[in-house]
Amino acid sequence: MHGLSIGALILFNVVLAVYFLIGNGGYGVLVIASWVSVWICKRRHSYENLQPLRESPSTPPVTVIIPALNEQEIIVDAVRTVLCNDYPGIQVVVVDDGSSDETLARLASAFELGPINLIPRCPLRTRPVRAFHLSRTLPNLMVVSKENGGKPDALNAGLNVCRTPYFCTLDADCILEPDAILRLMCRVVRSPLNVVASGGTVGVLNGCTVAEGKVTKVNLPRTGLERFQVIEYMRSFLFGRTGWSRMGGTLIISGAFALFHRQTVVEAGGFNGDTVTEDMELVVRLRRWALEHGRTIRTAFSSDPVCWVLCPDTLEMLGRQRRRWQLGLCQTLWKNRAMFFDPAFGTLGSLSLPFHALVEALGTVVEAVGYIMIPLAAWLDPALLSFLVPLVLFSLAYSALISLAAVVLEESTHRLYPTARQLATMLPYALLENFGYRQLLLWYRCAGVARFLTGFHKWETVAHVPPAELAAG
Repeated sequence: MHGLSIGALILFNVVLAVYFLIGNGGYGVLVIASWVSVWICKRRHSYENLQPLRESPSTPPVTVIIPALNEQEIIVDAVRTVLCNDYPGIQVVVVDDGSSDETLARLASAFELGPINLIPRCPLRTRPVRAFHLSRTLPNLMVVSKENGGKPDALNAGLNVCRTPYFCTLDADCILEPDAILRLMCRVVRSPLNVVASGGTVGVLNGCTVAEGKVTKVNLPRTGLERFQVIEYMRSFLFGRTGWSRMGGTLIISGAFALFHRQTVVEAGGFNGDTVTEDMELVVRLRRWALEHGRTIRTAFSSDPVCWVLCPDTLEMLGRQRRRWQLGLCQTLWKNRAMFFDPAFGTLGSLSLPFHALVEALGTVVEAVGYIMIPLAAWLDPALLSFLVPLVLFSLAYSALISLAAVVLEESTHRLYPTARQLATMLPYALLENFGYRQLLLWYRCAGVARFLTGFHKWETVAHVPPAELAAG
């Protein structure tokens, strides 16, 4: 039995080595691709003139759809930030998804809403709509009140009244940079391919000062938990999503801030509620739908449009968010497993989907078991530690190096946190993130995998930070 245990440990060491080789090698390729892409984006940003797009009568109008459920504390500010956006012909549709608080009442008071008779064409089935409201002072603002059906259902209800060729999804806890939508659309209209989905960078709003719907001062959050998320967001958006976009393998476009071609999304069936990450599921489904219908499309990510979003400030809320993200990833990968290694789907099928399945989904379990194996190996055969411990430490050091590179890349290009003091604060967090915070996230992600395996499908709600705390930051 002892010999069998030793053999199992040796086999696991081989599996762990292969996992780290594929994962770290893949991240290395993403880093190189991202550096190239971000520097190109930065150079283009320096000379790019958005004024012609802003003034051109042919610039496609955009409808911003904001799904809202019990968002009474932030919904008015969320709408105001969109109305302040520097984009011509913008329309705003807020979908109150059966809120039990004063979300609808506060919207009605702030924007002088009045009921209107509207018979939408309803290409997408949703839960029953109670009423349509139009602002008496802002004709480009509409509020849809409906029975609760979840975020995908609310987005579909917004799509049913959308009449612009493009729409933007925006979470209620988000603040847009004034030119964010304009920059997303710039990539769409100047692309030689038909871009049907485009996303931008999401920054952490916690700690920032917000006034009149705009971020007036960018600060780092106060707590270590939130600062670790700042580093994590930098790495995820600047290296992960930028790198995959550069290679044509975009899998994730954050639904917190994304631009879509309306007709394509409607023809593909709209947003689907059979996963808890409707944004990721839609991006992958669009590629599958395009192949089935003989369409050539592109999904893209650009690092320069910025949307600021509230991140969880407690362990409970962080756990809810990360369990859902991991559950949704597993659901999406399993639903589209037939696309794995299919060259017809390009980089998405050949590399991106298999990589996410092996490293981001299955790799979560492998890494967790690796930590457990260290004390087990010490008990069974200490000689095994000479391979296992250096491998784990090298992986953690490599991940810390990538986090440091993400901070350096961000501060040498976009400079969201421009002061030397902010940079000096972020660098230690980039080093320490992989020693404690990473393992905490690993616990939540393993819980997400377990929920997938047991058929769990519940959406866990993340509570928002009150605006007063944001202003105090």
